[in-house]
Order: sequence, then C-alpha cells, then structure tokens
Amino acid sequence: MLIRYSARNFQSFRDTVEVSLALNAKVHDLAWATESRTGLRLSTTLGVIGPNGAGKTVLLKPVVFAAWFIGRSFQAKADAPVPVAPHFSSPSDPTELEFEAEDDQGRLWRYVLHTTRERVLHEAMYQKHERYKYIFTRDWDAASQSYDIKLQDFDFSLKEARKVRANASLISTAAQYGVELAQYLANNHVQSNIVFSGRVPFRAESDLVNAARHFSENQAQREEMVRLLRSWDLGLSDVELRELSVQAPGQEAQKVWFPYGVHTSRRGGRHELLLNEESSGTQGAFVLLSRLLQALSIGGLAVIDEFESDLHPYMLEPILDLFANPRTNPHKAQLLFTCHAIEVLNLLHKSQIMLVEKGENCESTAWRMDSVKGIRNDDNFYAKYMAGAYGAVPQL
Repeated sequence: MLIRYSARNFQSFRDTVEVSLALNAKVHDLAWATESRTGLRLSTTLGVIGPNGAGKTVLLKPVVFAAWFIGRSFQAKADAPVPVAPHFSSPSDPTELEFEAEDDQGRLWRYVLHTTRERVLHEAMYQKHERYKYIFTRDWDAASQSYDIKLQDFDFSLKEARKVRANASLISTAAQYGVELAQYLANNHVQSNIVFSGRVPFRAESDLVNAARHFSENQAQREEMVRLLRSWDLGLSDVELRELSVQAPGQEAQKVWFPYGVHTSRRGGRHELLLNEESSGTQGAFVLLSRLLQALSIGGLAVIDEFESDLHPYMLEPILDLFANPRTNPHKAQLLFTCHAIEVLNLLHKSQIMLVEKGENCESTAWRMDSVKGIRNDDNFYAKYMAGAYGAVPQL
C-alpha cells in the first residue's frame, strides 16, 4: 500500500510537494480507510481537486512515472531521455522523488530517485527493519564519469550493476537478470490512464477492444463488471464479449475481442448494440472498470485522471464505494484520482482530499484539506469550498 510520496522540481511543482495517505489517531473510523499489516491507518481513496491548469494531473504523475521507471525503463532506447520535465524556472536542477510503501507481506520500503532528463544522479531503495537500511544506492560521480554503487541484500553483481544505463532503473535492469527481489519490486500493479504527456485521450474503438480483451481473460472480473453496470441503471442486462476476425487491407486477419451491450424489454425482447454505439457514459464506465477491477483484484493502485469524465455525479459514490466495501476490496487496493465534480467533497473526509492551485509564478502548490486550520469535521465542505474558503478555486 502506498503510504506517502513527494516530488520536487517536477513539472509545475518547483518546490517540494508531499502527498500522504496516512491517517492520524484523531481521524475517526472512515469508510475509505484501512489498517495495514504493520498497523498504519491508511486511506484507500484520495481525491485531487482544483482549477483547470492548476497541476492536478501533475500531482499524480510521479506515481505513474515511478511505476514505469522501476518496472519497465530497461525497455527504453539507450539514447532516450528520462521522461521527466523540471519546472521551467529550474531547468538545470534535478527532479527529486521519494516514495514510501508497505507490501502485502508487511515490509516497509522507501525509494528515492534524483534525475535529470540526461541521467539518473541518485537512486536508492531502502527496507525498514528497526530503521531503514539500504538495499542499494547508486550515485553519479561526475569526476570519474561513472556510478558509485553499493549493494546489500540485493543479489545482483556489482559488475553488472555498473553497466546499468544512465536512463534506466537499477531495479528494472536487475529484474531482466532474474534477480528475485528486483522482479518483485518491478511488478508494482499500478493501473492508470495517465502517461508523460497527461491523461490518455479516450479512443472508443481501441479502449473498448482493450477492455474487452482484458475481461475475456478474467472471468471473475467480467462477472463483477456486468453486475456493476447492470446495477448502475445503464439500461444493460448483460455485456457479451465476442472474438471476431478482423482484416485490414494488405494485412493478415487478426482475432479481436468486441463488447456488445445487451438490452431486454417486454416490447422488443432482446437487443444488442456494439458498445461503441452506447452512450459515452456507458463506454467510459466499461473502460474505467477494466482498470479499477484489476487493482481491486490484487490490492493494486489505480491512478485515474478526470475520474468522473462522462459520468453523472451520482455515479461517483457507487464507484468509490468499490474501494470502501471489504467485499469488493478484500486486498486493500487504493485509488488516487482527480475530479472536477465537487460533489466528491460530500463523500470523502477532509484528510482524503488534496487541493491544488497555481500561483503567479506558474508554480503549483498542493495541500491536504485537513491541514487547513479551522476546518471542522461537521463543516459543509462543498458549500465552503464553493464560497472560496479553502482556496484552489478558479479566479474568474
């Protein structure tokens, strides 16, 4: 489970920003909260709100970037830049990231990365025993033009570690050599609709096909998807998945999965529509569930930008409830999301909301709502936010 992370000089965040899912003892029992194996109280849901262009998506990007960097940066081309962007006022300073998490065995980890687009300057992984002890550290020595590497309880040869490319993670590289711990850390179970450039635009045909393929391979998730869509009053009685042969001009035929919405009525009987002929809300819910149910099935992390896109505000609560209900979230999966539907303030606790705004110097700042002095648990968060009491509202 993700405990906290911080970022500095990361796109619009020039100064250090911290996102924490930890809850203190003063916070009473919450629907979207759980206790970790080591006794930490953590949120299973965190919402990010603020004006357009404030930096909401950027606040979530470090998680997605780190998941890629730790898991798959070995696959990047040798001359590819590290896909980070510093604040434009500090182009020569490194981007600095730090993460703390607890795994499903109750082990606590800390990962630190300082990097420019040209190369990793510092990378380290720590595991907590009585205190945090390094598993490895990797530091760039400009004088010798080489990396100083220290390994401890990490079954990777120092000779091979020194060969790790400047734009790749030592973890991702060690995983290719069969290092068991590296393979475990690289398999980080993050589902997201965010990439380096921002939220991936919804592409009905490819997104629906990809979601259909996923559900065709995961029967339990498919059944849960159908149950949820049917219960959300979308007019569906079922979703059929069919593998059809598709052939583009000049290419060989390929097998592709297509989803069909099934509707039944007393007058018309049974009727089917390709899902790309259904409403955008139905399509969006189908694709969203393909990501959320993956995280819920294994206790992963879902990072979703514009969570409510194409959905009615009333849909927020039943979807969020997936992460509150022990039946649908038995493995303590977590959800980080941005949202323009301010009604979410009526659902989540003040400790589960991050507010984001951008100042005159084009620098983003973010703070957890419970850090604002004077906010009471029984306040009408929605009304006070709309009145500008908490900040992070558009200045029109």
